[in-house]
Amino acid sequence: MMKRFIQAILFIMSIHAFGQQDSTKPSLKISGYIEVYYCYDFGKPADHNRPPFIYSFNRSNEVNLNIGFIKASFENKFIRTNIAFMTGTYSNANLASEPGVLKNIYEANIGVKIHKTKSLWIDAGIFGSHIGIESAIGKDSWNLTRSMAADNSPYYETGVKGTYISNNSKWLISALVLNGWQRIQRVDDNNSLALGHQVTFIPSQKFTINSSSFVGNTKPDSAKQLRYFHNLYAK
Repeated sequence: MMKRFIQAILFIMSIHAFGQQDSTKPSLKISGYIEVYYCYDFGKPADHNRPPFIYSFNRSNEVNLNIGFIKASFENKFIRTNIAFMTGTYSNANLASEPGVLKNIYEANIGVKIHKTKSLWIDAGIFGSHIGIESAIGKDSWNLTRSMAADNSPYYETGVKGTYISNNSKWLISALVLNGWQRIQRVDDNNSLALGHQVTFIPSQKFTINSSSFVGNTKPDSAKQLRYFHNLYAK
């Protein structure tokens, strides 16, 4: 049974240090984000850990850092890149299976525009998930706590994706080849790639419909187990 709890404090600070606004010129932007919280669980767990299916704000009866990161982004007409390093209870819980300093990478990717006039990009590296409407970042989510659906879908992924955005910005179409389900380093003895897609249609500023999917083996090859996940939503 889920224990009752109180989320008492959420502090969010977003800092944009500098960046050019003209998208036709090379731009460098440095940003930072901090999310501090206090949570009390009336079940009084001895180790101060909330239930194992809660991966954000999961420490009880202590002031703690859910996520804090510093990010650098660079973009010009044909190249874009992002790198961000993080710390906090979010990274300890959600990246528990990653070795060493990989636990502290929030984002690290580079993209190349492959068409002179069309918005057609190939990106590779570690990036935010293409599935779901909630994020690891509290200010981008509807609720203070994450939904069960969000905690059971990836917050991040690693691989290569191709993305096309139509000239009128109403269509986004993306295809992905990934290392696995919320993985930076592959599962040992897993040699099969995972696949994903995303199609977003925005007919007007007031309406959005999105379809995203994941198909892939999440176990070693000797115990192969395919995972199928499809997320369809409208806003």
